[in-house]
Amino acid sequence: MVLPAHLRSLANLSGEVTVVAGDEPTIRSVLDALERAHPALRGTIRDQESGKRRPFVRYYACSEDLSHEPVSTPLPPEVLAGKEPFLVVGAMAGG
Repeated sequence: MVLPAHLRSLANLSGEVTVVAGDEPTIRSVLDALERAHPALRGTIRDQESGKRRPFVRYYACSEDLSHEPVSTPLPPEVLAGKEPFLVVGAMAGG
């Protein structure tokens, strides 16, 4: 998993993050595992109450935007095999 610099700093991480998300890894299970391993990230990627993705956060894997997919969506096989990262990206706004 690749996180934006400000989230890596908050969780005191450097580089990519490896998480174990169970037998059938989904977007939800990977984010749950990340937050369990790094509690400082709770509420930064998803709302703590609703579990919904924060408005200016996007998820990508294998050049696909997974941001609007259900959180029950399985991760692509390339991500599970460690060939491609699951990216959490801070979106930019403005013009």
